[in-house]
Amino acid sequence: MCTNRINKLKEEVRVMLNQPINTLDQLELIDTLQRLGLAYHFEDEIKRQLMGIYNRRRADVAGTEGLHAIALEFRLLRQQGYTISQDFFSNFLDEMGNFKIHLCESLEGMLSLYEASFLSEEDDNILQVARDFTTSYLNNYIKQNNNNKYMSMLITHALELPLHWRPPRLETRWFIDVYKRKLGKNSLMLELAKLDFNYVQAIHQEDLKSTSRWWKNTGFGEKLSFARDRIMENFLWTIGMIFEPEFGYCRKVSTKVNALLTTIDDVYDVYGTLDELELFTDAVGRWDVNAMEQLPDYMKICFLGLQNSINEIAFDTLKEQGFDIIPYLKKSWADVCNSYLLEAKWYNSNYTPTLQEYLDNAWISIGNAVVLIHGYFASKTPITNDALKALNEYQHIIRCSCLIFRLTEDLGTSSDELKRGDVPKSIQCYMHETGASEARARWHIACTNMEMDMELKIVKLKIVFYHY
Repeated sequence: MCTNRINKLKEEVRVMLNQPINTLDQLELIDTLQRLGLAYHFEDEIKRQLMGIYNRRRADVAGTEGLHAIALEFRLLRQQGYTISQDFFSNFLDEMGNFKIHLCESLEGMLSLYEASFLSEEDDNILQVARDFTTSYLNNYIKQNNNNKYMSMLITHALELPLHWRPPRLETRWFIDVYKRKLGKNSLMLELAKLDFNYVQAIHQEDLKSTSRWWKNTGFGEKLSFARDRIMENFLWTIGMIFEPEFGYCRKVSTKVNALLTTIDDVYDVYGTLDELELFTDAVGRWDVNAMEQLPDYMKICFLGLQNSINEIAFDTLKEQGFDIIPYLKKSWADVCNSYLLEAKWYNSNYTPTLQEYLDNAWISIGNAVVLIHGYFASKTPITNDALKALNEYQHIIRCSCLIFRLTEDLGTSSDELKRGDVPKSIQCYMHETGASEARARWHIACTNMEMDMELKIVKLKIVFYHY
């Protein structure tokens, strides 16, 4: 019954999307669908709408529309991968290159400009000015506490963390509750969002049950008492990557890989001696069950659990696509274990690496590349030679995304990990190398992270442009 209602509502929304309406209404409809978590149902329609908007815009780079319309269009098009110049905003600048003060009269426009500023690319100085301008104004607006409850909630939420940096599924849950407070809300879309969220969540719960059974069967939680037992957290990370109902197998594989990484990371960080870790690293590199004979009992459980789980994933791919992916999976685990071993050697010798030494190893030890490689095969995307080459060589887009994740984690958790007995992180490496204060080191790492984010956007745009 619920599925029938969802399908009926989807068709009604599809009719709305295909109706001829003005550009701002189109953009607001697309934005609302994305924030309500419904856009995945209408990917073709949204792509077609944005392509039409982009083609119209090419004839008029700096349009005459208001700030809200221009900023929203800019964000949605850049989000989709279109090459859009910051000159979009040139009409809103004064002769000094600052945004005109009268723009503050549009609260919607200021919020839209703020959100758009986080999609900046290299040399987008106008967007940096936009971010400073809107951040200052919006903070003052919240302090003065105006009567527009709906807008105040949106602004407070955006100032905590911009939309571009939020996991979509968590944003959906929050936005459903906020959107129902909006005057002029679309009740049809709100109903669909609620039903769809519950439907998708029910599928996620089944995925979690399956991975929880797998985790229990590994015996890691019981036999490896030193390791973190965090299957729910591992699953939540996976939903942040891929939530759509049809990707259940990919979610389960990615959750297993995350759990295995967490366990093996604890073996290297918390429990294993350096001699044991070298044996374990060698065993993973050989990927041979006979190699486990030299391992202590707790490592035998860990190694065999890893090998069995990964071989099962490889078997599924061989069965369905006729392709042996063992060499690629094996290499990813050998690489991450070697990076863990290097960190263990640093820790045991009380060595603090230079920042560059740390970064050259840390993008691997964060484990994201392992998850991405397994996720690619588990998504059941047709396997191509170009993709295999990109994965095997860890092309720049992979390295960039891994480093962003590592530096973000360092900025948030490095002090806690050091107390646990972990190797110095990027902040401590920079402090040791330069003599800088912690505050200065944090600023430097945050700037480095922003540079990596910029690089990643540029690489992604090149890939999107190539496909277009």
